[in-house]
Amino acid sequence: MSLYDLKTKANTLNEAWHSQVLGHIGEANLKILRMDERSVSEEVHGYDEGLLVIDGRLELSVKGKKISVRTGELYVAKAGVPHTVEIGSFGTLFIIDLSEK
Repeated sequence: MSLYDLKTKANTLNEAWHSQVLGHIGEANLKILRMDERSVSEEVHGYDEGLLVIDGRLELSVKGKKISVRTGELYVAKAGVPHTVEIGSFGTLFIIDLSEK
């Protein structure tokens, strides 16, 4: 793996909310994406997903509860638990997941 400036890398992505795999550690994918203020429909995964906000803010709805994840904070979306990105998210998001490579 190389050294990455995560904010710069996210800003080079063509589309917001489309992640790019940077590498792998064991079975975990390390991904980066650029958030914009649009909402993203509900997701549910068969694995835990770590959502680390590099800069900006991630607005989530989990089981009807609103959760605001700020710069430097990590939220772990548990396997099997639906979560939705709400309007108002922005910035750079680093994702750690165990999905297929």
